[in-house]
Amino acid sequence: MPAPIALFCYNRPDHLKLTVESLKENSIAKDSTLFIFSDGAKSDKLDDKIKVDEVREYIGKVTGFKNIIIQRSKENKGLAKSVIEGVTEILEKFEKVIVMEDDLICSKDFLLFMNNALDFYKDNSKIGSISGFSFMLEKHNLKDDYFFIKRASSWGWATWKNRWLKVDWALKKYDEFISDSKAVDDFKNAGRDLIPMLKKQNQSLIDSWAIRWTFFHYEKDLYCLVPKYSKIRNIGTDGSGTNFTNTTKKYQTSLSEGIPPFPLQVKQSIETINYIRNTFKTSIYRRCINYFVLSRNHAK
Repeated sequence: MPAPIALFCYNRPDHLKLTVESLKENSIAKDSTLFIFSDGAKSDKLDDKIKVDEVREYIGKVTGFKNIIIQRSKENKGLAKSVIEGVTEILEKFEKVIVMEDDLICSKDFLLFMNNALDFYKDNSKIGSISGFSFMLEKHNLKDDYFFIKRASSWGWATWKNRWLKVDWALKKYDEFISDSKAVDDFKNAGRDLIPMLKKQNQSLIDSWAIRWTFFHYEKDLYCLVPKYSKIRNIGTDGSGTNFTNTTKKYQTSLSEGIPPFPLQVKQSIETINYIRNTFKTSIYRRCINYFVLSRNHAK
C-alpha cells in the first residue's frame, strides 16, 4: 500500500494548486491517501484570512486520490508546529509518510520513487529519511545516481515511524553539543549554515522543525538519501513565503524522471561532504547579522 501523503498549506492558493496538480499527475496518486493540513489565518491580518479562505475553498474540491482527509486549524499554528503535529499524527497510525508543502512541484514519478525508496531502506538503520530534492547535486561531478548526506530535506521528503517518533524536539542535548568544538565542526559537514540556525532555535529566535530534524540525523548518525537529479522543484522562493521573503534562484532545479537502482552500500564520499559543507553556507552579511542577533539575545 502506498505511503500516505501529508500536505501542509497556509495562504498561497495559486502555489497550492500547482502542487496538487503535480501530485495528481503521478500514476499512484489514485491509490494514495492524501492528508491536507490547512493552517489558520493570523487574527490580525484581514488579507491573510481571505487567502486562507481561498485555500480552504480549493482543498474542499480536490479529487484524484484514493482518500482525502482535511484538517482545518482554527488557529495559526505556524509551519513548525503544523508539521511536527501533523506528521506525528499520521505516523502514530501508519509506518511511513511522504511530506509535501504548498510550494513544491514534483515529477510524475515522485510518489513511485518515494514509495520504492521507503520500501527498500525501511530496515536499514543508517537511513533516516528520503529526499525528493537533489540539493543541486546534479552540479556535482560524480557518476553516482544517489548520495547519502547528513542534511535532512524539508522539500518533498519521506520517513518512517521508527525514526520520526524518536526526535528530541526540545534539543535536550544542545548544551553538551555546542560546547564540543569537534562535534560542532562535524555538524557543519551537513552545511555551514546549520549552526546559526540551531543556535537561533535554541534561543527561540526561530521556530524550525527542519533544523531539529537535521540535528536528529546528526545525533543518531543517520543519512538522508538524495537523488542526483531532482524530483522536486521549489516555487516558493519568489518572495511569497514565510521563510523566503526575498526572491532567489539559488535553489532552482529541473525535474527529472527515472528511478535508477538504489545502492545497498551506505557511504558518503569526501567530495559529497565538501560539496554540501561549502554549498550551504551563509553570506558574510548574514554571518554579521547572525552574530549581532545571537550575541544581543544571549546577553539578555
